[in-house]
Amino acid sequence: MKISNRTLALIASFLLIGALVYYFSDIVAYTLIAWVLSMIGKPLMNFYMRYIRIWKFRIGTNMAAVLTLLTFFVVVGLLIWIFLPPIIEQVNNLAGVDYHAIAKALEDPLHNLEDELHSLGIIDPTDSLAKMLESTFSDWFEPAKIGVIFKDIIAAAGNILVGMAAVVFITFFFLREQGLFVNFLVALMPEEYSEQVRKAIDDSATLLSRYFRGLLLQMLSIATFVSIALTLLGVKNALLIGFFAAFLNIIPYIGPVIGALFGVVFTISSGLDLDFYTQLQPLIIKVLVVFAGAQALDNYVLQPYIFSASVLAHPLEIFIVVLMGAKVNGILGMVLAIPAYTVLRAVARAFLSEFNIVKHLTERMEKVGDKVEGES
Repeated sequence: MKISNRTLALIASFLLIGALVYYFSDIVAYTLIAWVLSMIGKPLMNFYMRYIRIWKFRIGTNMAAVLTLLTFFVVVGLLIWIFLPPIIEQVNNLAGVDYHAIAKALEDPLHNLEDELHSLGIIDPTDSLAKMLESTFSDWFEPAKIGVIFKDIIAAAGNILVGMAAVVFITFFFLREQGLFVNFLVALMPEEYSEQVRKAIDDSATLLSRYFRGLLLQMLSIATFVSIALTLLGVKNALLIGFFAAFLNIIPYIGPVIGALFGVVFTISSGLDLDFYTQLQPLIIKVLVVFAGAQALDNYVLQPYIFSASVLAHPLEIFIVVLMGAKVNGILGMVLAIPAYTVLRAVARAFLSEFNIVKHLTERMEKVGDKVEGES
């Protein structure tokens, strides 16, 4: 089978991009993060350039980019100011908790659950559920290990600062020159494919912008719902639990379960002096009910909006892609699976539209193609 020169040039270009990604993975990561931030900040840029004036003159792209970056810093600073102190306090509480006291407080319900698990053959008859939980929690939140974690964070602070500085610097230029990233990628490909490259990038940028806006709306909705509901029900650390619920909800499918477990752990660690059956158990039930409500809100309202209206993919596609991401790289793979799949579909639509499988996977994009291109 004879391969044309155009095909060889296209393959060589993809190999070049792959080599750059492999050998300069850190720089590529900084660039991609900056690109995402520039997409998120584009509406802010447009707002500042349209409505902010100095005397009679509207501000230019440089000042708008600076104001957009400052807005990012203010938002991050507010989040740190609101949530970091209670997080540190809760970590200190967990590090100093008497886990034997937790096991003692839960002794009766654990015995009942243990008997059920023994009868079902889930755990060995010689195992004690209370000792297993006590050992697990003491391993997770052992003070010495927490100290090691903070030391590792401090040791990595230099690399983190360098990475943040690089991302901020690159984001500034991506904001100021909206086509800079696109032009660079187009330059890596043969000239005859420039139109397809631009189409793939435009579609990716539009869909990813919609996805990330929807994701931010999802996190804000979950945090607000959980925090307000738990506050009204008299649960301590409601705002902190709501923050963790929203943050962990980024992980598809299993994130809400982990968030609920965090909520239960925080509730138990804050109420060791309470009687289990009359006081602590009702609080735990309230936490679980609120998380069940948040999960229903997410499944039936938020996710259909985000995945159907922004990514334009069937829910079964999303589920399979998330499972594949988990297989490739665990939780990080699950988080990145949907954005990566969105980009791959846009690239396939631009370069491989003659294949039936590509037509089938991108038919929703084709139906709203004019709308997507209009938003890019």
